[in-house]
Amino acid sequence: MSDLAARTRSGPGRLLIAVYAIFALSATARSAVQLGTHFSRAPLAYLLSAFAAAVYVVATVCLTRGNRTSRRIATISILVELAGVLVVGTLSLVVPHVFPDATVWSDYGQGYGYIPAVLPLLGLWWLRSTR
Repeated sequence: MSDLAARTRSGPGRLLIAVYAIFALSATARSAVQLGTHFSRAPLAYLLSAFAAAVYVVATVCLTRGNRTSRRIATISILVELAGVLVVGTLSLVVPHVFPDATVWSDYGQGYGYIPAVLPLLGLWWLRSTR
């Protein structure tokens, strides 16, 4: 294991990876149920939940690997996550009729205790501090 990978996965990095894994699993399950049972009710929201799930999966895998390339991909996915939380969070408040059902990122992750709003900030901080 490289020193870079060891730093990425050590200490608080383990907790960060665990939280990302939980969000990957929960967002994947949520979007699968939503898409499979009542897609026509809120297709945009459900597709955004599926997109969020994919972003969480990529971030989890890349943070777990921890090598130089995977850290770059993790950084990009976490930046996409942050943009998603900010854009979807804002739109869900400004034009709520566009989101008749919530996504993971609606209202800045209110349904998940605002963890989706804080998680990308922690992820970026961790990647930067373990360079």
